[in-house]
Amino acid sequence: MNGTHLRFYTYENRKHGSKLMYEWLLEFAKARGVHGGSAFRAIAGFGRHGQMHEQHFFELAGDVPVLVEFIATEADADALIAALQAEQVPLFYARLPARFDEIAAQPT
Repeated sequence: MNGTHLRFYTYENRKHGSKLMYEWLLEFAKARGVHGGSAFRAIAGFGRHGQMHEQHFFELAGDVPVLVEFIATEADADALIAALQAEQVPLFYARLPARFDEIAAQPT
């Protein structure tokens, strides 16, 4: 199946309303019919302003980058991006073509 790989970039401590952005984004996508998503915390990274963000041993929850990604149909990806734009959520994202399928166990 052909679709879209959506990758949203945020920071661990960034919020939307009272929720952490990555948690809010996962819930927002799920409520709009996206069938799966994941959030990944980075070890280190920098954004458009060039400021390095990295986690140190003594920090509990910091400003390290978080990647939130979804593999979706074109229609679901279009709907999610349109809904985020309507909400005016400040997020950087990448949209890549994806081929996906499922490997199912064969009956014995």
